[in-house]
Amino acid sequence: MESPDIRGGDGSDFATLETAEKIILRWDSTTSEEAKENLIFQSDREEVDRYLQAVDEVQRLVSSVSISDSRHEVKARSTIQIAMARLEDELRNILLSQTSTFEPDSLLLDSSASSFATRADLEDTETAPPDDGEGEEQEEMNLVLPDGSESNSGSDPGSSRLSSRRSSCKSTSSIREIDLVSSEAVSDLRSIVRRMIGAGYSRECLQVYGNVRKSAMETIFKQLGIVKLGIGDVQRLDWDVVEVKIRRWIRAAKACVRVVFASEKRLCEQIFDGGEVEETCFMEIVKSSALQLLTFPEAISISRRSPEKLFKILDLHDALADLLPDMEEIFNSESSETILVQATEIQSRLAEAARGTLVEFENAIFREPSVVPVPGGTIHPLTRYVMNYLNLIADYKQTLVELVMSKPCAGLKCTNDPVKPDMDISQLEGCSPLALHCIWTMVMLQFNLEGKSLHYRDEALSHIFIMNNVHYIVQKVKSSPELREIIGDFYLRRLTGIFRHAATKYQRATWVRVLNSLRDEGLHVSGSFSSGVSKSALRERFKAFNTMFEEVHRVQSTWSVPDAQLREELRISLSEHLIPAYRSFLGRFRGHIESGRHPENYLKYSVENLETAVLDFFEGYTTAPHLRRSQ
Repeated sequence: MESPDIRGGDGSDFATLETAEKIILRWDSTTSEEAKENLIFQSDREEVDRYLQAVDEVQRLVSSVSISDSRHEVKARSTIQIAMARLEDELRNILLSQTSTFEPDSLLLDSSASSFATRADLEDTETAPPDDGEGEEQEEMNLVLPDGSESNSGSDPGSSRLSSRRSSCKSTSSIREIDLVSSEAVSDLRSIVRRMIGAGYSRECLQVYGNVRKSAMETIFKQLGIVKLGIGDVQRLDWDVVEVKIRRWIRAAKACVRVVFASEKRLCEQIFDGGEVEETCFMEIVKSSALQLLTFPEAISISRRSPEKLFKILDLHDALADLLPDMEEIFNSESSETILVQATEIQSRLAEAARGTLVEFENAIFREPSVVPVPGGTIHPLTRYVMNYLNLIADYKQTLVELVMSKPCAGLKCTNDPVKPDMDISQLEGCSPLALHCIWTMVMLQFNLEGKSLHYRDEALSHIFIMNNVHYIVQKVKSSPELREIIGDFYLRRLTGIFRHAATKYQRATWVRVLNSLRDEGLHVSGSFSSGVSKSALRERFKAFNTMFEEVHRVQSTWSVPDAQLREELRISLSEHLIPAYRSFLGRFRGHIESGRHPENYLKYSVENLETAVLDFFEGYTTAPHLRRSQ
């Protein structure tokens, strides 16, 4: 609509000033009750246009040299002052009326909107530790860290595992701008801002605009669950509480950067038409909120390091890495450089914290102090914890390759430490630093397990313990394609050799003495072979075998080999040695015992009895089952 002509009939500047002044004074809320109760921009558009044109005319006259009369100049400047006060109120009221309340879910980006997906996107509640598939209750066990603090390794070291592997961390045009105010309001705000800045009232304009929008920003932050917490406040929280907050922070941070900050910047661009004023206003609105947003990851980056924190630290690191390209697009001016610098520095500190946590993990494995043997030589909680941890590390392969590549496993530098195990890395040439870290971690675990095995009084049980635990390590590596790819087949074959050697050492420690009782040596006396058997020596042999086998059965039926296939293979192996030897001995000498007195005291077990008894071995019985005798 064409604006009405407010120039006086004679076209003079004085007449124009008089006409414009009347329009402006009519909306002076200090002198008019009607003006106080109503708003110009809620009136009809003709009145809005008329008022704005009046302001333009007075400003034109003030800016020109056409008013030579000082009285009229003072009057014009007074009128402008009244108009600016009114436009300031109108600006505030439009902004307040357009401040929308958003549902948090409408701001939170769906994980499909970004190439980065963390547990924060995939989990809404706390989840159980990774299941190793054996359904056994894990004994609580503590990892004692160098500073004397403890980490409960009976719990999951890094929350539940991702159901799908993560893709590239880099963002791809993931900014989603929304309309913070209506298009009509944008037009009105532009018209007010242009006139206030043109009249020299930019400070008042920016103050009103900044205060209202900053308050709106703070409201949105509260809706997203981002509350003001200092670094000390975060560090005093229990870690399980922090884990929940990390997950929520990642989701909220995406919304803040890609929706809230981006939309606020676009609104500033629409209203202020670029330039220094626009950037100043945008930074006035978002700076404190942006710094508040970064306080939380900063607190995590400098918190005490312990193994269970690694994966949440990596989630934060990856989230920032994913958001930085968007932040570079949004905070692309010199005045906003501080926010980018701080975000980049925090990401670097998170990377350093992750590297330090890996070293803490190695040290915690090495120093884990439990000396009470696990019953039955079963899998130690430390072994379960470490392998679940390494499986989670495999989920974060891409991130950790970048973090560890420049600083290989710190533990490898300690191979000359007389207290720590040696590791010949020349055989692992071509392995990535991440692979070396994982292998070194397993070397440290194996070294710790070897020390724990010494606390078993029964040598054979110590070998069962090593066999069980190293076999478990092998199976966990094989069950994870990602971890197997990292470790490589060379070291996997080496581990397989270790647990098979332990099984062989167990058989030697247990069965050599038992099988020696079934040898012919010492049974024959001078004379023919058929008639030169010492019945007393033979009775002692059968008696010794029965006693030793009964003891082995009593003890080893309480031992545990959790893996069904390994348990069966071990039984088959010992049966292949025991059963043929007993069958042969029984077949050759049974008649000599049966022809004597009380043969039942010596021929207590048939071959079938032994075959049945072997099935009781390694079942982990609390009490040994009854050993059946020959009828």
